[in-house]
Amino acid sequence: MPKTSARLLSLLSLLQARRDWPGALLAERLDISPRTVRRDVDRLRELGYPIVAFKGPDGGYRLDAGSELPPLLFDDEQAVALAIALQMATATGAGIGEAAARALNTVRQVMPARLRHRIDTLQVTAVARHRAGPQVDSGVLMALSAAVHAREVLRFDYTPASAPVGDDDGAPAPPRRAQPHHLVTWGGRWYLVAWDLEREDWRTFRVDRITPRTPTGPRFTPRELPGGDVAAFVAGRFRGTDGGDWPCRGEVILDLPAAFVSRHTWDAIVEELGPGRCRLVLGSWSWHGLAATIGRFDADIEVVGPAELRDAYAHLARRYARAATGSDTE
Repeated sequence: MPKTSARLLSLLSLLQARRDWPGALLAERLDISPRTVRRDVDRLRELGYPIVAFKGPDGGYRLDAGSELPPLLFDDEQAVALAIALQMATATGAGIGEAAARALNTVRQVMPARLRHRIDTLQVTAVARHRAGPQVDSGVLMALSAAVHAREVLRFDYTPASAPVGDDDGAPAPPRRAQPHHLVTWGGRWYLVAWDLEREDWRTFRVDRITPRTPTGPRFTPRELPGGDVAAFVAGRFRGTDGGDWPCRGEVILDLPAAFVSRHTWDAIVEELGPGRCRLVLGSWSWHGLAATIGRFDADIEVVGPAELRDAYAHLARRYARAATGSDTE
């Protein structure tokens, strides 16, 4: 690629990264003179990019919104990033795999041969950590996202995981009403984090069970999410606590290297105590579940605490002993 063209791509990439760029800072980032920056800005304007100059102590440039779509230009890093993102779209659960494949093919056709070759050699197979969940209609995602952005009360029908016991009158359930705050992904599924107006509490709704109703309700003032961090809040909900931590957390010493243990644990504290020995602090839903999880390691275990974890090991020991002997007695 000619040096000038490569420089134009870099300049365009910088202008897209932030709203205002002082001319001197652009010159410094591109390692060119301010005069060359002005000439390159003029070249981009000729290509259809609406770049405006603003006055001030430093003076600078801004990529403004245009009425017409100018030619798409990608540098090498952007092309690779785009190819990876589109190929991984099948693992998002958003139901856009086919559309992403068509988008990648469209972008590929308008790219120079050199960039097309780089994309063709980049073949990514997205494998989800968990079993693939139900695909979510992209139209539902857009409707929920629009409600989140506009801060409008959302009305929707919600399909429960199973029919309530004794509910045989056949009457349809009334629509739910909630203030949507965040649209998130977790474990291969999409969830809506919202304030439930009927229950007056925070809820996480499975998006694949949501059928939005129109029109949406009135605008609302956003609430402060417990803890202030949506990732910690969602993680806490799936751990069974609003505090963000597991209901049960214990500490043990394992006769295994810390480097090995850390590769097979998530959300844990692993500390090296010496050759082939480490301290492990781990959480779980229950004490028995925690004991069984740590027991997966083929190593001797020394329980540091608490007493509930020791009791869980004693209970499992009796259970496993009965299973080994085939006896039903204590």
